[in-house]
Amino acid sequence: MFNTLAPQILFQEVPDEVSLGFTVMGCQLRCKGCHSTDTWSEDGGSPLTAEIFRTYLKQYVDYISCVIFFGGEWQAEKLIEMLDISHDFKLKTCLYTGLNQVPEKIIKRLTFLKTGPWIRELGGLDQATTNQKFIEVSSNRILNHKFQETH
Repeated sequence: MFNTLAPQILFQEVPDEVSLGFTVMGCQLRCKGCHSTDTWSEDGGSPLTAEIFRTYLKQYVDYISCVIFFGGEWQAEKLIEMLDISHDFKLKTCLYTGLNQVPEKIIKRLTFLKTGPWIRELGGLDQATTNQKFIEVSSNRILNHKFQETH
């Protein structure tokens, strides 16, 4: 089962994009200090089938430019199916993962990739000290600066 929480329209997780975000249930990483421990169980949320996913995209395609998945790399084939459907709709794609690396078969379907586990002491993407990286896949450029305030 590829269960997700209900999708949300998001404005900050992918700079310069309006995203439709899906939180995938069953996260196995269990990062210390995780703010989404409710996503650790595979049983929560609702099944996201290709048909249901296409229905969401048809509903939102005129309002979004990107689809983002929070997790799901542990179900690579289902995630890849959803990424490919996103491309059919001419949408950019993003994966937020707590891993430092994901399989190439996933990366080649992404426009953006956020890697790295949450480490409270280092902070998130908005902190210069973070261990996390927000990457534009085509150029391999790290775009963390887009999350950080500069004066």
